Amino acid sequence: MRYLTGFVLFFILSLTSCRNDDNDMIIDLSGQWQFMTDTADVGVAGQWFNLALAEEVQLPGSMTQNGKGTPPSLSTQWTGSIYDSSWFFNPATAPYRKPDSLKFPFWLTPDLYYTGAAWYQKTIEIPESWEGRPVMLFLERPHWETTVWVDSIMLGMQNSLSTPHRYFLPANLAQGEHRLTIRVDNRIKEINPGPDSHSLTDHSQGNWNGLVGDLKLMALSPLLISNVKIYPDIESKEVRLVYSLLNAGSSIEEGVLKVSANSFNTVKTQKLPEIEVPVKTNPGVNTLEVIYPMGDDIALWGEFQPALYRLMSRLKLVDGPVASHEDTFGMRSFSTDSTRFVINGRPVFLRGTVDCAAFPLTGYPPTSVSDWKAYFSRLKAYGVNHVRFHSWCPPQAAFSAADELGLYLQVEGPFWTNHGTAVGYGLPVDQYIGDECRRILDEYGNHPSFVMFAYGNEPAGRYQIEFLDSLVNVWKAYDNRRLYAHASIGQSWPLAPSNEFIVRAGARGLPWGHRPQSEFDYGTKIAPFQVPYVAHEMGQFCVFPDFSEIPQYTGVMKPRNFEMFRQELIRKKMGDQAHDFLMASGKFQVLCYKQEIEASLRTPGNGGMQLLGIADFPGQGSAIVGVANVFAQPKAYVAPADFKHFFDATVPLSRFSKFVFTNNDTLDVQLEVAHFGPQVLKEVIPHWRITNAAGEVWQEGDLPTTDVTWGNTVLGRLSLPLESLKMAVSLHLQLQIGDFVNGWDFWVYPQSLPESVDTSVYIAHEWDQTTRDILNNGGKVLLLAAGKVEHGKDVKQYFRPVFWNTSWFKMRPPHTLGILCDPTHPALADFPTQYHSNMQWWELLQRQQVMNVDSFPADFKPIVQPIDTWFLNRKLALIFEARVGNGKLMVCSSDIENHLQDRPAARQMRYSLLRYMQSEQFEPALEIGFNLIDDLFIDRAHQAVDFHTNDSPDELKPKL
Repeated sequence: MRYLTGFVLFFILSLTSCRNDDNDMIIDLSGQWQFMTDTADVGVAGQWFNLALAEEVQLPGSMTQNGKGTPPSLSTQWTGSIYDSSWFFNPATAPYRKPDSLKFPFWLTPDLYYTGAAWYQKTIEIPESWEGRPVMLFLERPHWETTVWVDSIMLGMQNSLSTPHRYFLPANLAQGEHRLTIRVDNRIKEINPGPDSHSLTDHSQGNWNGLVGDLKLMALSPLLISNVKIYPDIESKEVRLVYSLLNAGSSIEEGVLKVSANSFNTVKTQKLPEIEVPVKTNPGVNTLEVIYPMGDDIALWGEFQPALYRLMSRLKLVDGPVASHEDTFGMRSFSTDSTRFVINGRPVFLRGTVDCAAFPLTGYPPTSVSDWKAYFSRLKAYGVNHVRFHSWCPPQAAFSAADELGLYLQVEGPFWTNHGTAVGYGLPVDQYIGDECRRILDEYGNHPSFVMFAYGNEPAGRYQIEFLDSLVNVWKAYDNRRLYAHASIGQSWPLAPSNEFIVRAGARGLPWGHRPQSEFDYGTKIAPFQVPYVAHEMGQFCVFPDFSEIPQYTGVMKPRNFEMFRQELIRKKMGDQAHDFLMASGKFQVLCYKQEIEASLRTPGNGGMQLLGIADFPGQGSAIVGVANVFAQPKAYVAPADFKHFFDATVPLSRFSKFVFTNNDTLDVQLEVAHFGPQVLKEVIPHWRITNAAGEVWQEGDLPTTDVTWGNTVLGRLSLPLESLKMAVSLHLQLQIGDFVNGWDFWVYPQSLPESVDTSVYIAHEWDQTTRDILNNGGKVLLLAAGKVEHGKDVKQYFRPVFWNTSWFKMRPPHTLGILCDPTHPALADFPTQYHSNMQWWELLQRQQVMNVDSFPADFKPIVQPIDTWFLNRKLALIFEARVGNGKLMVCSSDIENHLQDRPAARQMRYSLLRYMQSEQFEPALEIGFNLIDDLFIDRAHQAVDFHTNDSPDELKPKL
């Protein structure tokens, strides 16, 4: 045992879970409170703590939950960056007019809103049995600045956004009734964490006012355990315990400290011996260090076996009461080995998602372990083993839930200070950042799930980096139980030299400006760095809104954004296609996530990734980027178990040089596996199988028996001639390694297609008089419109979905979410496809023109329909058919004419369309006038809408 003392006055207000054996020593303050808003901020000067407040609320809770505040309006001063979401609607010209419904921001909004001071008041009664004991007021999660009075005595002000607020009542407070008054102020004042920080922005949890979580008074022992820091050492099989003991009296106190521990969630429960330590304390805060042996058979905490221990500390005075302290901890070591993370000596790959503090039902984070376990379990179903809390720190319950479930947490301070906040210049926010980060480390540092820490999100500027770099060095010296980085940042932003890991945007993205393949990885991106690299906010691939989730918003936050988007879709006569748009865009979104995730897993030495995200982000223009909704509930187009096939501890992988082949090619694919499971896989026999769209097996076989160690293992190559496949076919390669399965679609087309002798179809390259005459005379016309479209040329289509959304990023391309088609339509009979974008569509979609057919009849449905950004909901077409005049017309705005020898999918589409048009099946159902076709090719004034892009028709050609 090592013993030393010290007195740290500020530590009195940073107590953790001190307890008493007697439940009579706690008074629960939940229930009815008196209340008053202070809109004019006159309460302090008016001494409202001496008045009886007139209104009532229920606590814990927020003002919004209690029906307090005012309805939001166009003049509401929201917290967070506010972009003018009406800029892309041109009210002078349809269809770009702003609908009357667009009166709210494009994010979830509450029914009632308030920023400012609000006062909460309750009569408390101090029992006679509490005489001589320190009494502490515990407020688990205020939002956010509190000032407290007992009667007319001010106890102080606290402003942590991350940790409980604790106040000591006056030592000489008499027994009996007293008036407890708490002023809560949720305005951003001289200390600015950044208005977009998820700790307080209205884009996520909301800048609410109130008190949630535990609210209680606690009578404490005169000599109490205010804090225990637990430092596990798995090599020496012991823990170092650093006790902070508070002697609230004026004389030296002596006693004995009894320490014991037991495991409680393992198959075999361990009860470890109790040790006793004599204690002698001076008045104030004393530090005591104890080494506690854990025995020879320690259970380790980690992703696959999150073994936990309960530490019981009982402090008994010679002639006084007993104070106890209970902590949960895990025996684990989280470190690095070059560019890999290591848990207990085994490599780990972080499969992360970003949590942005979105809680639509309450508008604030839950404080119960059961709520967090339910939420985390939904994330784990997708394969998640890691959660980054973007610019906020969750309550205690989140850490406890993650401890039990074996999740690795990256916690951040409540800061995102790159928007108008000066950091590193010696202003008050600098001190606040240092204090708040230390509060987080003190409050939650014992949790084994708390493995990574950063100041917050995306700081900017040289002084900020220098300031934060110095903080990282302070944290490393202060508490070595986790890894530290200065912040989560974008690709071009400077790094802090002291970082122990990197969260950076460089090692992400899809190279789909060129023909899709899966041989690429991010090795060159991570090569310059010597510490683990975690991909920052990977993905951000959008999907069309799921309007069926609107009824789930039964709490304080309302989906007026979704209601506006739905109303606009209905106004554009496409309300009946909402579910189809969701499903088709969702399948494309999953394809993009799969390709990006697998590239990250293929990268040797990679540290991990953080998706943004598994769940939607409801703010910043409505970022519908999740495969789950904002409640972390699955969306209809992908089940969590299917997503987990490529987002798991063990993932079979492939390296395709391309996904579109011709039958004179040889399929040549390298097969691999990324393995980060609990142990090495011994003597596995990888099995591969290739099936067609009907599920019939074309070829299958085994790869050589091998041991699969941690990291990346090459299993072998698959080389198969494709000459036996005479018809266009969609195939699926499946690779199975034990219980782990993954698969990839690919396509094989004939190298040579039969020459048609049918001359019944006129192939037109211009919408001119000749084309009109042929239609008037009852002819059949295939109009090749690539590069010639005027009405629709402002829509920028790429073979990838919208990034984040087109409002927040000012219509930055792409503008579309993939395509919707009917694969059973006879026009596609010779072009094997699903109803959504897949790899073979790249040749037909990448930088190809679309046609805006808004003015066509409401019941008009294109054969291939690009899905527009949900802010505009323009009806778009890539391929459509119609009866025009006395003839039949097929129009294709994708290039199916040039470089066809290098573009087998485009060649096959041309063949399929012509075969259909030459058949008796070519009978378009809808008749339209020549004027509607005119509109597609005539540059009319009402189409002049600036979408801030430099793309031109000359740039439409895909890069082969």
